[in-house]
Amino acid sequence: MPKKNIHPNWFEKTKVYCDGKEIMTISSTKPELHVDIWSGNHPFFTGSQKIIDTEGRVERFLKKYNMESEEDNK
Repeated sequence: MPKKNIHPNWFEKTKVYCDGKEIMTISSTKPELHVDIWSGNHPFFTGSQKIIDTEGRVERFLKKYNMESEEDNK
């Protein structure tokens, strides 16, 4: 027999906020969530991520495995 009254409350319509704006509604154990980063403003998902390579590691890797970089394709 499962124990009673040990599970947290479940909120079906939890609103998620980022920078004061509501971005989505989900289900959660909290009635409201505030996040700093989500897929709508993260550089990886928005395509604005850039690789900073000051020691040439990316170029050495590409050369080692005979791969072309994106800049070579232009």
